[in-house]
Amino acid sequence: MPDTFPVIILIGRPAAGKSEIIDYLKKMSDDERCARLRIAPFIEIDDFVWVWQIFEDDRVWERLGRERLLTDTRLYFKDPFTWNFLIGKINLAFDKRLEQDKELLNAHTILVEFSRGGENGFAEAFKYLSDEILKRAAIVYVSVSYEESFRRNQRRAKSGLEHSILHHSLPDDKMEKYYKTNDWAKLSGGASQGIIQIREHRVPFAVFQNEPEQTDDPAKLGPALEEVFQNLWTQVKRDA
Repeated sequence: MPDTFPVIILIGRPAAGKSEIIDYLKKMSDDERCARLRIAPFIEIDDFVWVWQIFEDDRVWERLGRERLLTDTRLYFKDPFTWNFLIGKINLAFDKRLEQDKELLNAHTILVEFSRGGENGFAEAFKYLSDEILKRAAIVYVSVSYEESFRRNQRRAKSGLEHSILHHSLPDDKMEKYYKTNDWAKLSGGASQGIIQIREHRVPFAVFQNEPEQTDDPAKLGPALEEVFQNLWTQVKRDA
């Protein structure tokens, strides 16, 4: 069994702290990250880049006098299944990485990040994740309330950086429609760590509690992450 996680699925509400965690991981040396968190040099797969690409593509179609394909003029998805299409994009990106290097996960971690809520919650997203991901995956859920997610979403908005990972934000009406309700507590049974059954896969999980906020202070964030990832590693070993 490798000494590092092959695949981490990092999920939570918008502005919960996922991007800040990844930014912190990037600033750690590979040796320290492996030793403290069991995360090897890592590759990100974040579906936000495709969400933004869809917005831009539809804008181009409209400017060329054609009908928008996947979004309306308020940038809502016309078909809710587009959320699952984005999971398909994650699967494809993962497959391409492994096709390029079949030994990749012996020395690297792939970190998959996304948010879901409302009618298209995490249970729906998990149904469409590939077996190739799920058989290797462990989940870290970054936990904040809807009210805290809403507040931080407003706080991180920076004009002109709507496309950026750290500073993109959602309009208030989209936050309410897509993310006010959340099915994580039902999936996890309210536990701080354990196993979620997804099809035939038993996927270990651990919860990173980020309310009160810990991602705003590296001195707090480092020890908190170390505890969560150690708990997750213990869960992985126990279920191996």
